[in-house]
Amino acid sequence: MRVTNEAGVVVAEIEGANLNAANVKEFKAQIEPYLESESNIILDLNQLTFIDSSGLGAFLSILKRLNRKGGDLRICSITKPVRILFELVRLHQIIDVFDTREEAISSFSPSPA
Repeated sequence: MRVTNEAGVVVAEIEGANLNAANVKEFKAQIEPYLESESNIILDLNQLTFIDSSGLGAFLSILKRLNRKGGDLRICSITKPVRILFELVRLHQIIDVFDTREEAISSFSPSPA
């Protein structure tokens, strides 16, 4: 996972094609420090082509923890196979999904009055 801070928002780019039971524990360990220190996180899924229920559960767990402290989770750069699964399980109705990283970052900016 590669993590950057862009415009005051933490962006975590998941590296590798799969997020599943075999590697979800490692992903959770990598994201944990950011869940402690940040309120808003963007997951960039541009490399991810497969995710199973363990990975989806990890995303929901992150969302829940961030929401508890008034923050939110956004997802961007989702690949077609992962988007299909998100739509199938209706996760896109729970977590905001953006086409680009820039759109996800600007979604955290306060809108002008």
